[in-house]
Amino acid sequence: MGGTMATSIQLVFDTGDPDREAHFWAAALGYVLQPPPAGFDTWAAFLDAQAIPEERRNDASAIVDPDGRGPRIYFQKVPEGKTAKNRMHMDLNVSGGGGVGLAERRTRVDAEVARLKGLGATDARGAMEQDGEYWVRMNDPEGNEFCVQ
Repeated sequence: MGGTMATSIQLVFDTGDPDREAHFWAAALGYVLQPPPAGFDTWAAFLDAQAIPEERRNDASAIVDPDGRGPRIYFQKVPEGKTAKNRMHMDLNVSGGGGVGLAERRTRVDAEVARLKGLGATDARGAMEQDGEYWVRMNDPEGNEFCVQ
């Protein structure tokens, strides 16, 4: 089967507030809001040209990796709120991995947890340590779970 290429992916979040979630995750991941289409200086100008009514202008948002390595993340507005645990979550790998001493990994994770709390995340369960690993499970502003490790 040689020659097959990996499939490009996009992550999609259902959300009540696409703009807020996009701004949180862009700041959390070092991503940027997706630029408007060619020929438009702003999204407002594009939406005006498409005659999108004001009440629908927060129906979706997207963020992209400025270096083009990570997947696009798309936020789509849905009427219902989050009611159950995510079946999939993101791990934000900030510790440096197994080649870094546990004390330094703790320091790096705890610093990132503090930064993310400043952006609106909450610490869901406190720090966990098991089998030489250290992580913190958190929630984004709408309650979506993710881990910092």
